Amino acid sequence: MFFISTKLWSTKTFTACGFFLASGFYLLTSAQVMQTGRFEVPVSGRADFFDIIPSSEDGLFLQRQIAGVKEDHLHLVKLDSTFQQNWAGLIAIEQNYLIMGQKAYDEKLFLLLRYRDYSKNDLILYIIHEDDGRFVRYDIRSYIPFAPSEFQITDEAALVGGYYNRIPVVLHYSFLHHRSKVLPGLFSEAGELTQIKTHVDGSFDVLISAKNLARQRTIWIKSYDPEGNLLRNLPLQPDDNKHLIFGRSLKTAGEKQIVAGVYGNNRSSEFSRGLFIATIEPSGLEHIRYYNFGDLKNFFQYMKANREKRIKNRIERKKIKGKKIRFNYRFLVHELVPYKDQFVLLGEAFYPRYQSADRGQYRFFLPYGTTPNSIIQNGRIFDGYYYTHAVVMGFDEHGKLLWDNSFEINDVRTFTLEQFVKLEVLPDRLALMYLFENHIRTKIIQDDRVLEGKSIDRILTFNEQDIVKDEKNEKNKLEYWYNRYFYAYGIQDIVNVSELGQSRRRVFFINKIHYSE
Repeated sequence: MFFISTKLWSTKTFTACGFFLASGFYLLTSAQVMQTGRFEVPVSGRADFFDIIPSSEDGLFLQRQIAGVKEDHLHLVKLDSTFQQNWAGLIAIEQNYLIMGQKAYDEKLFLLLRYRDYSKNDLILYIIHEDDGRFVRYDIRSYIPFAPSEFQITDEAALVGGYYNRIPVVLHYSFLHHRSKVLPGLFSEAGELTQIKTHVDGSFDVLISAKNLARQRTIWIKSYDPEGNLLRNLPLQPDDNKHLIFGRSLKTAGEKQIVAGVYGNNRSSEFSRGLFIATIEPSGLEHIRYYNFGDLKNFFQYMKANREKRIKNRIERKKIKGKKIRFNYRFLVHELVPYKDQFVLLGEAFYPRYQSADRGQYRFFLPYGTTPNSIIQNGRIFDGYYYTHAVVMGFDEHGKLLWDNSFEINDVRTFTLEQFVKLEVLPDRLALMYLFENHIRTKIIQDDRVLEGKSIDRILTFNEQDIVKDEKNEKNKLEYWYNRYFYAYGIQDIVNVSELGQSRRRVFFINKIHYSE
């Protein structure tokens, strides 16, 4: 069942909701980082924060949900790549529905909604046309009550991944037949859905971390055609006493598949001992290489010099004595991308931090979107995930390690695991970047060499006289946009001092960032 809007969006609807500013300033921040545009709107509270969905060179979608008395509204804004507003408006939605997935694809915006407490299984999908804001609504039948967590789009279908009692589930909704089905070939046991990887021909892979018949934890690669029919079910075959915890997939031009991730020595532990690279031929023949964290040249470079030296000396002594090297890290692999005649892996190390539950101040500073029950467990308060460093590895098509490098991450905390460091692939070098406390931090590397150490560039505002309070705002992020463009966004508290006196403003901002050689 679906409904089609025949009424075009009106910018008048939006201008009543807020006052927006856009600018085309072109300012050089450093030798490479340029900020070529800015967009901001005054805000007064959390409800004024927008989610941003990039749509390549076609611009950006801004989205937020507004609570109402009898119904809620989705407030949408479409900007072009110069931050000029194309259209804006509101969509009325039933109360208690929340957005769990959003994706721009093929000049459309896809928004997936679920019921707040999962007491209703069915999902709602809105497809909004990029050019004028016309939209279509689809009601998607969900045959089992599951908690959706991943959302992907192909030409033929919407793919919704999640869990039913810790069992991975993927729902396939056909745009042609307007019917949904649970994908065949998934598990009846607990596992972790690590990736839904789509391909240009509409086919896709589902990667699941789960136990094999030998009770080893491994990565299962389940390949489907565009209609959701199972084509291949391939579990990677790890070495004895090794367990594959997490993985990301990439297909090469020759239809060879590469899966990169982390491995450990305990099937029930989230701690990893190193990284693995698996290469899979079209015939299904596979080869896995393992790289212990202690074998990487620059893995510990984020530490202070003396501590790094002590650890490397300890590694060398163990190698001489023939002892095993054991380092336990919580580590997530985020990206796997082609680079010249190589492939590059980007991942980040992190650790959870807890505080004593008797610290009364935490009752006043719960992170947005959480409840006391969700962060207070076993008498301790979860204080977030803290990131230590990002690791970059280059390897050939056979999975052989060619080089490694790292980038220290300072003071970053989040309550949800996500990617902070972004990777810009240049013809003869790589730029690593992340945003923290109103500054972009950048490091330029060429394989295992550092061409430029960490540089720090301030996020620019409209006026040079503006003073931005460098507060730790966990919502401020740097994200990919298109080509070599990124966008930085978040909340800023700004003080402006001029001849007319002092003024203050709190804004939601977006800055266009361009890295130039």
